[in-house]
Amino acid sequence: MKETKFGVMTHYLQDWLSQTENLTIDVEKWNELVDHFDTDRLAESVKATGAGYLIFTIGQNSGYYVSPNKVYDRLSGRDTSRCAKRDLIADLGNSLHKLGLKFIVYLPSGAPARDDKAKTNLQWKNGPYPNIEFQQKWEQIISEWSMRWGNKVDGWWFDGCYWPNIMYRSENIPNFKSFAGAARAGNPNSALGFNGGVIPRLLSLTPYEDYTAGEESRPELLSIIRSQEGTVDGRQIHVLSYLGQKWGMGLPRYSNEEAISFSKVLLDAGGAITWDVPIQSNGQIYPAFLSQLTVIGKVVAEYKQRNK
Repeated sequence: MKETKFGVMTHYLQDWLSQTENLTIDVEKWNELVDHFDTDRLAESVKATGAGYLIFTIGQNSGYYVSPNKVYDRLSGRDTSRCAKRDLIADLGNSLHKLGLKFIVYLPSGAPARDDKAKTNLQWKNGPYPNIEFQQKWEQIISEWSMRWGNKVDGWWFDGCYWPNIMYRSENIPNFKSFAGAARAGNPNSALGFNGGVIPRLLSLTPYEDYTAGEESRPELLSIIRSQEGTVDGRQIHVLSYLGQKWGMGLPRYSNEEAISFSKVLLDAGGAITWDVPIQSNGQIYPAFLSQLTVIGKVVAEYKQRNK
């Protein structure tokens, strides 16, 4: 992030695609979509924008995931797996790495909110609870994926770490240390970020992360208090926001000039900006957003050239 300064994120999710493309996506349809996802073309599109990395969703609230995980299937108690048969993460990692790009995967820190069976079997309670039993299971699931992917994945962005004191800061495991250990099981050099929610001031949640998750819905309100160039409390400055009307959906909400202005704030702070854009079920980013990302990428490239 410190070197590339600019990345792209997409939310490839069963329930979001159902909404944006008016599709009925059951397990069979989900596997069909994942099977036909062109990872090389997406990687080439990201490369063409000038971005240095991609953040991509493993899954979220629907309980549909883009990679197999036998531990998840066993612990969630599902007879029919909602994990794709194709390992889209492994294939996408290969495609990105061929072009010299880095790859970060996204995963919530809680059970899928709209899968009652999985929530029950994983023993998840939404709210300020220790969730010890759940976290022990979740770390097994994360470790299974991490070991499967190895160096194909360069980092993780964990969403929903809303109660860090209660869930993760205990001296006893499970805690931030064991959470990070599970994510790094297959690649000890994975860069991690834990998201505590939308906070206008950039903060680091734990010494076990490498960069600020930096979720910002309104980047114009961002406040950065640096401890030294490029870092907040010893961790790489990073912000994640979206170019659409909301996360993963809608038309561009900013002009090119506005998006560039917000991006420059991060560049001037020695940080990195990741822009989320909508993605189609065939795995391609919508053209209007590719154009805007390319404009941002040119500005970032010029900035890096001037500051060599």
